[in-house]
Amino acid sequence: MTPALPRTETDYRSLTTAQQDEFDRLMEQADTAGPGDAYHQAMTEAALTAGLPVPASRDIARCSCLNDAGGCGCGAIFDSHALGVVVTATNAPNRNLSELQCPTCGHDHPRPITD
Repeated sequence: MTPALPRTETDYRSLTTAQQDEFDRLMEQADTAGPGDAYHQAMTEAALTAGLPVPASRDIARCSCLNDAGGCGCGAIFDSHALGVVVTATNAPNRNLSELQCPTCGHDHPRPITD
């Protein structure tokens, strides 16, 4: 019997309302974190809140397709350094988080930044 591989993503929509609220709070905290370890601490707690093992990058994202116009509604939460991630919008000034598509959406219907 082959051991199961660790789960590398989860669906935001499958989280309870309390988990979604806590995840959103932690991601906002990471987005506005200043220098130091606050960013990675918020990311670590957000991954654990979503039920994911903390990736080596200590950097996760929720697929931008969930809320973006033209998105498919995907709610994947994933390692933002995974192969196939597509940046759909860079971070705003004084913010840390860019908008990203998960590898599946990045492959199936990429919406990369255009000039």
